[in-house]
Amino acid sequence: MEAKTASGGIQTPRLDSTGREQGTFVGAPITIGMSDDQGGFEDIRESLDGHPIRSLLAYARPYWLRLSVGVCTSFLTRFARLVPPIIVATAIDRVVLQSGEPGLLANAGIVPGGEIAGEAARIALLERLVVIAVVAYLLRSVTRFASRYLLQSTAQKVQRDLRNDTYDHLQHLSMDFFVSHQTGGMMSILNSDINRLEQFLNTEFRQLIRVIATVGGISVVLWTYSPKLALVALAPVPIIGLASGLFLRWIEPRYKSIRETVARLNTRLENNLGGTAVIKAFNRHAFERDRVAEHSQTYHDEKVAALRIRRAFFASLRLTTGIVFVLALFIGGTDIILGDPGALSAGAFALFFLYLRRLYSPMRRVGKSANKYQLAKSSAERVFGLLGEEPTVTELADPHAPERVRGDVAFEDVTFGYGDREPVIRDVSLDVPAGTTVGLAGPTGAGKSTLLKLLARFHDVDSGAVRVDGVDVREYSLRALREGIAIVEQNPYLFSGTVAENIAYGDHEVLEAEWKGERVPDGDARDRIVRAAQAAEAHEFIDELPEGYDTLVGERGVKLSGGQRQRLAIARALLNDPSIIVFDEATSDVDTETEELIQTSLDRLIADRTAFVIAHRLSTIRDADRIVVMDDGEIVESGTHGELLDADGEYAALWRAQADSEASVRPPTK
Repeated sequence: MEAKTASGGIQTPRLDSTGREQGTFVGAPITIGMSDDQGGFEDIRESLDGHPIRSLLAYARPYWLRLSVGVCTSFLTRFARLVPPIIVATAIDRVVLQSGEPGLLANAGIVPGGEIAGEAARIALLERLVVIAVVAYLLRSVTRFASRYLLQSTAQKVQRDLRNDTYDHLQHLSMDFFVSHQTGGMMSILNSDINRLEQFLNTEFRQLIRVIATVGGISVVLWTYSPKLALVALAPVPIIGLASGLFLRWIEPRYKSIRETVARLNTRLENNLGGTAVIKAFNRHAFERDRVAEHSQTYHDEKVAALRIRRAFFASLRLTTGIVFVLALFIGGTDIILGDPGALSAGAFALFFLYLRRLYSPMRRVGKSANKYQLAKSSAERVFGLLGEEPTVTELADPHAPERVRGDVAFEDVTFGYGDREPVIRDVSLDVPAGTTVGLAGPTGAGKSTLLKLLARFHDVDSGAVRVDGVDVREYSLRALREGIAIVEQNPYLFSGTVAENIAYGDHEVLEAEWKGERVPDGDARDRIVRAAQAAEAHEFIDELPEGYDTLVGERGVKLSGGQRQRLAIARALLNDPSIIVFDEATSDVDTETEELIQTSLDRLIADRTAFVIAHRLSTIRDADRIVVMDDGEIVESGTHGELLDADGEYAALWRAQADSEASVRPPTK
């Protein structure tokens, strides 16, 4: 996975206006605070390769057999529906009126031709027509079931495959994609856009078959009975086709705009729901209500504008077909009254108008299908545009994939900046032998977290190189590299599951076993989870939870305190057994007692491992083998705690400032 970490989250940098990082690693691609008109998905259409609907149909190709049978049975269903009106016409002419008109069934040899004389012959013909009707209805029922089941189940399979592929592709995109795109938009693509494509395949594909089979079949029958009236009846077909094409051209940009508006609205709603505590704390309910209302109004206005034209278009289609119906009635009726040689029989006249009703229903549906097609095309552009996005962080065709990383780390003249912004890391060089603990200190925005993101290759350097065990990280298999690195965050991300599941996330085998209730090769999965929790000083508080290790932690771990979440993250990292550990701002937001517990866990975690500890409280790193001080993306000092104090430089100033701050808040002695 593109951003596998010990804490299980996707990492995204938070930057200030100058491009410097403000915070540290965060646990999910959430962009709370991002302006609603930024980070959208308008740009991903540029990654679209080919027509989006053609790409959608390619997903149905593996199911060509069931799809072919579904199409054939759907055509049979439509043809079977054309039989009952023919039977009615035959019964009127041959059984009721005893006309000598043979009709289609007689011409096809299905019923006897010539005049039907006598009650017995009429009853026999009626019985044959009843049998034909029963067969037609039976065929229609069977083929309708088969076609709907096969086509709808195929649409469901395409939806499943497309969602799985889109989600998997999204997870493999690089971190710069998540920085510049909103989570609400991603959710909109994975849910509403893919669901819309399933509905299009499920409904409109059958409607296309309905139009082809119904219009084609009826046209042949009507032409057989009366070419003149058939021309009148079929006159709207090219008009409706042309009007539908113009409608598609007009509606396309509006539906694109509507989809982007929906994505922005979803993002605003998700941001506000995720930031409920902040909204309540600052009493910003009215402000957020107005922001949501503004997006809702924009969505309303765009939908109503499209709805107005769409309704007018459909009304025009109905008016057109209504005019043709009246013309056919007048012309056909006049021919019968005047005794025109080409006039229809009574049964054929009834058949004609039964078919007209069925003819214009699918023709009017063409307008709706055009509307649905454009909606589906807009969604398909977003889905396949996303699938066309390429990760910027990729691995070689034959990458370096050691069984285990030893832990030697080297930064060689590394420079890096986010996008087109000024570099946040400048010419940094640092050698760290395996098993060394390095503390990183410096003011906010100094580049500490960004430097370590380059180690896990969440981003690639602009110049220079980052090496692990002497090999450039760009030559590593991403899986092999990241399995050797664990990251424990300041605000660790916990999944909405049990305590045990969140700890088990550190080891693939244990996670699978915990999920399925199975054993791992070297013992019981739960035993390994408990041992990791004990090593992280987390077992005691877990044991006191209502359901112990089976306690649900809530969304993002909201049911636990900050210190408890930190210790679960440490347990998860211990279970991963990494060679390199990054501990980011471990104790900045916890009380003294919790800090001592976390520090104990930290000491266990970094034992015999290469460790990078980003410190807010310098006491956390005073015993580190080496302390590196960064400022403005550069290393300004390096040494042990004692050496840096003796140097009386920036680290010493930070140390004195923290000591004075702690002394000022310490309660006076009596």
